[in-house]
Amino acid sequence: MECEPDELQFLGVAGIYRASAQILRAHRALFARVAAAFVLPLSALFLLHIAISHALFARVDSDDTALDASAPGTAAQSRLLSRLLSDWAALLAFKAAYLLALLLLSLLATAAAVFSVASVYSAKRDALSFPRVLSVVPRVWRRLAATFLAAFALLFAYHAAFLFLFLALLVAADNGSGLAALAAFLLVLAYLAGLVYVSVVWHLASVVSVLEDYKGFGAMRKSRDLIKGKLPTAAAIFVTLNLVFAVVEVAFRAWVVRGAAHGVGAGSRLLLGLAMLAALCAVVMLALVTQTVVYLVCKSYHHESIDKANISDHLEVYLGDYVPLKASDVQMEQFQV
Repeated sequence: MECEPDELQFLGVAGIYRASAQILRAHRALFARVAAAFVLPLSALFLLHIAISHALFARVDSDDTALDASAPGTAAQSRLLSRLLSDWAALLAFKAAYLLALLLLSLLATAAAVFSVASVYSAKRDALSFPRVLSVVPRVWRRLAATFLAAFALLFAYHAAFLFLFLALLVAADNGSGLAALAAFLLVLAYLAGLVYVSVVWHLASVVSVLEDYKGFGAMRKSRDLIKGKLPTAAAIFVTLNLVFAVVEVAFRAWVVRGAAHGVGAGSRLLLGLAMLAALCAVVMLALVTQTVVYLVCKSYHHESIDKANISDHLEVYLGDYVPLKASDVQMEQFQV
């Protein structure tokens, strides 16, 4: 990164993307291996999950339709009911295995990307090797797991509160209250805005968990404080990356998963699938690097100087015997401008 620490605060959306792209280009060999080891399997898992879920749901739908058409009390109905239950069991088991694998790969990819970007920023050349990154990942992922569980609990409570209020307003609107209908609409808008905010805080908290001595709810609180003043920039980056992610997902569903129904040949679907995999892998890799750059920008904005020598010392902690990081190691001393 060409920016000095006190200049990072002035980076906007375009500047952050530019800095992230510079990091990826300057160290393409390292990040290509990180992508191949963690991001590519993560992206492949996501796309395979879409295809397999579609096939399992099609079986469930087919058996459910046949069950509705079968005569009640017959042996055929019993067989169909048993098969339908087996279909649902297979679907739920697959979803559970997918979520566990997705969580593990996400944590590993995040740990590898954050450590790599921090090594680039601190100019710690001896850490800029793939074997070094691999040795660090197992020592970091537990901290990230604690932060994920905190974010999951927060999101669960957030969704539950929204559903409770939304259903209450729908009941009131169904009873003829026009004000309740308007309140329900405004609640949905507020919910979407809040969801973006919580997601931004969560992603930044993942970086905090690696580079500072916070984890779990402590990392979420630290992230919330860091994001103040830079929320519009961070939110814009989060939304744009997720829009690109959604476009790739929709295209994969339409052209690869359901392509046969639209006359797309098997060879074309294979090539399109590989193209979608490459695109998704690139988006995820850019997102992982960008969230670390956003962290550095937020630290600079709050005048929490990040001394490159200090970060280099903290990375040594991961390269040696792991001990919890100290906030005083990474956190820059406050200074007045």
